[in-house]
Amino acid sequence: MPHAQPRSVLTLGEDLPARYAAVRALSQALAAPLSDADATIQSMEDASPAKWHLAHTTWFWETFLLRDHAEGYALYDENWPFVFNSYYETEGERIARFSRGMLSRPTLSDIVEWRSHVDAAMDGLLGREELAPLIELGLSHEQQHQELLLTDIKHALFQNPLGVKMWDVSAAKAHSSPNDWHSHPGGIARIGHQTDGFAFDNEGPAHRVLLEPFALSSRLVTNGEWDEFIADGGYDTATLWLSDGWGWVRENAIRAPLYWRDDEQFTHAGWQARDPDAPVTHISYFEADAFASWAGHRLPTEFEWEAIARGQEGELPAHDPQGGNQLDDATPPLPRGGGELFGDCWQFTRSGYLPYPRFRPVEGAVGEYNGKFMSGQFVLKGASCATARGHSRASYRNFFYPHQRWQFTGVRLAKDI
Repeated sequence: MPHAQPRSVLTLGEDLPARYAAVRALSQALAAPLSDADATIQSMEDASPAKWHLAHTTWFWETFLLRDHAEGYALYDENWPFVFNSYYETEGERIARFSRGMLSRPTLSDIVEWRSHVDAAMDGLLGREELAPLIELGLSHEQQHQELLLTDIKHALFQNPLGVKMWDVSAAKAHSSPNDWHSHPGGIARIGHQTDGFAFDNEGPAHRVLLEPFALSSRLVTNGEWDEFIADGGYDTATLWLSDGWGWVRENAIRAPLYWRDDEQFTHAGWQARDPDAPVTHISYFEADAFASWAGHRLPTEFEWEAIARGQEGELPAHDPQGGNQLDDATPPLPRGGGELFGDCWQFTRSGYLPYPRFRPVEGAVGEYNGKFMSGQFVLKGASCATARGHSRASYRNFFYPHQRWQFTGVRLAKDI
């Protein structure tokens, strides 16, 4: 695989106030094409309204930074923590998740005003060295919600039969590349976060694993290859599927990846012709595993993927309206292909999302961030075209349940050697 120079995971600027301003500005820029009605709707329980994402990230700053560390700070509205807390049990009661779409008030403009109020108050905290780790967490937290805002609104707009667009652009032809295999001799590998840069608690502690010899595909599975899978009866052949996956296919009448119809797929720019060379996206773990079985290969473990990827978190092509790698502007995310490990779509591994040896959640409410979700989910690696630039690294562990596919999820195959 092509190697790139390692870089800091923090690429929005060396200055913490400048990085804070850049992250907060990008969130609002992503929501700028949306009306109040667009920003309020919620299409399923896994997704949240765009307005809620803007508010929840602001709640995070107000709660864990301003309330707890800014002397004399008064909550902007004492009723809002109840509706904008996500899952922090230690922060008290909150509305049911699927009720987020019923919040016609506060309005989108109300939320924007609140964001401005909190940003002004945060000026006094950004220079406090003892708060830097918590501020780093807040920045990464908001970047996660930028990706969720994009994937959630895509699912919501998909429900509209008019094929509405957030951005009026056309996708450029994807980069095609040969499918080579990059072998690894196996042996003992050190896994997990190993630098001084920021990482989430679930990325550590660093530890050793034993790898058997394996090879990882040089590129992601493409739309064209997925068409071959469908044509060969992939969704009709029970022997390709895990038992739970086959039940999911039959119960939900699954016939193709999410957002597909005929030769088109739905994007943030409406319905567009489906490029056979572009990476396939919006598939579940069940589908990824079935495709790997059909292809005569398998999914990699998270440790295999990380062993190949370490040191390759280098600079990627800038995200642009014609489809680029990783989000750094308010333009539609579109995967381009070309073989990069980072920046097109999250890649399923066969590894269950479990704690590493010696893992301990951090103390306090922020300890609820990752650890309590380590049950029944699978690890994904690599970042997507909707992931904020600077947010990806080899040790990053995303995680979803095996049936979920509204994120930019795809497949990179592995095999034993």
